[in-house]
Amino acid sequence: MATSGLVVLGRGDAAQRILSACFHDRHVDKAYEAWVHGVMADDAGEIDLPLITDWPRRPRQMVCHVRGKPSLTRFQVLRRDETGRRTRVRLEPVTGRSHQLRVHLLAWGHPIVGDPLYGEAALQQAWPRLMLHACALSLPHPETGEPVTVSSPAPF
Repeated sequence: MATSGLVVLGRGDAAQRILSACFHDRHVDKAYEAWVHGVMADDAGEIDLPLITDWPRRPRQMVCHVRGKPSLTRFQVLRRDETGRRTRVRLEPVTGRSHQLRVHLLAWGHPIVGDPLYGEAALQQAWPRLMLHACALSLPHPETGEPVTVSSPAPF
């Protein structure tokens, strides 16, 4: 709910079922942009860490190498702000776990700027919101199968 940007909904039950199947079968490509704390060293890469619900601290999720479900996020650095000690990244979740982007980046030592759930309180006070934006979605049209792509530039 704290993430800004695109959301797609089916008009009616049948359309929603088709849309849900597209997400379930990973026929939807999603891209996000975020500002993260710290200057990331790698220009691009993958974060492959298994995630599970942190039951005592719900709705939080956590990395668990024993019982966690496979979770994969691709990232690409868009800009490094050495002065502000932050990095702007493009994120592409391959899997769609709850809070996946937030937990993956936290586990790598780069929590998303303004994250009230996973960020350190002292780091978050200067930011009015979570700096995470759903900027692009691409999915097959339910009738033609042709790709439909929508985008929304990040407001930050």
